[in-house]
Amino acid sequence: MSDVVIVGAGMAGVQTAVCLREQGWRDGIVLVGDEPHPPYDRPPLSKAVLLGPADAEPDVRFDVDFAALDVQLLLGVRAHALRGADHEVVTDRGVLRYDRLVLATGAFPVPLPGTAGLPGVHLLRTLDDAAALRPVLDARADVVVVGAGWIGAEFATAARQAGCEVTVVEAADRPLAGALPATITGHMRGWYGEAGVRLLTGTAVAALEPGAAVLADGTRLPAAAVVVGIGARPATGWLAGSGVDLGADGAVLADDRLRTTAPDVYAVGDCASFPSARYGERLLIHHWDNAVQGPRTAAANVIGGDEAYDPVPYFWSEQFGRFVQYAGHHTGADTMLLRGDPGSAAWSAVWLRDGALTALLAVDRPRDLAQARKLIARAAPLDPALAADPAVQLKSSVR
Repeated sequence: MSDVVIVGAGMAGVQTAVCLREQGWRDGIVLVGDEPHPPYDRPPLSKAVLLGPADAEPDVRFDVDFAALDVQLLLGVRAHALRGADHEVVTDRGVLRYDRLVLATGAFPVPLPGTAGLPGVHLLRTLDDAAALRPVLDARADVVVVGAGWIGAEFATAARQAGCEVTVVEAADRPLAGALPATITGHMRGWYGEAGVRLLTGTAVAALEPGAAVLADGTRLPAAAVVVGIGARPATGWLAGSGVDLGADGAVLADDRLRTTAPDVYAVGDCASFPSARYGERLLIHHWDNAVQGPRTAAANVIGGDEAYDPVPYFWSEQFGRFVQYAGHHTGADTMLLRGDPGSAAWSAVWLRDGALTALLAVDRPRDLAQARKLIARAAPLDPALAADPAVQLKSSVR
């Protein structure tokens, strides 16, 4: 009998187990999760869990019958080390032997230094994190959010919807400074004000204390809760000395088949980067769609296939009454064209590389996004004038 052990019971780990069965794996599957809860989906945490009725417990569990799939769940079990040469995972409940191993440990939110265990300071990654924040929103308390990235904007949206007074503090000069150009994010700044959220950019947090955030200039912002959303790092520290190579960003360095540098070990989801032939660089994608797509390839290769992984990245975000979607990958060297006015209700931005569509950001223009994913997949060359005309369907701008 050959056993596959999957470490990590989030979307990537669960999908790997499901895909293994769907693709014909008949031997043992062990799914290891460090949380005590049955495996659950994370996107609802910043929406349904925070904003649902106080007397109702939202069910965010995956609709997967693990018993029917003959998948053994080991919950509340933390992996501490990997002995790659011995095909063993060391956990706090003992040693697990494997024939093949899939790493799906995800990422952890980066805390502000010195704030661990500080009352009133929160991260938002797990079901328990969301449950701890629920009373704050129910009480319509004052909230400070550190970081104007995707998670900061989504939490600020939920907090305002609940009736909280919200201040967002961002060290950069604008929201999403590391993800999008100023041409776009300058307009996103206005979304905060429209929603009644106070946004402080170019502002550093000097310290957090119970009941307040203290800024670098000495300003004290009272808050019943401070939510820190300043990024995430792959949860791979336990792999030191295992034979699994990690990058400078902490990600597992998987190849284009999602194999690691250790024999019979694969990696999927937020914990792993992979080389993209499509974009000519290694990608680390911390988004839900990657955790859905990667397991199909990993499962096929675990079973003995030889499939390459090179998806068109995709993610979405709901913030301040807008549905924001992004497909592809762009760099500062790509040519950006706007489809519509970013100050309007619905618009898009496209990026071209050597004339071909490489990425698209859509704000309440889902048709643009749906067409872009297909065009990016085939590296379709676009007529720039037509691509910049919001009245022209994107697919009609193909040369």
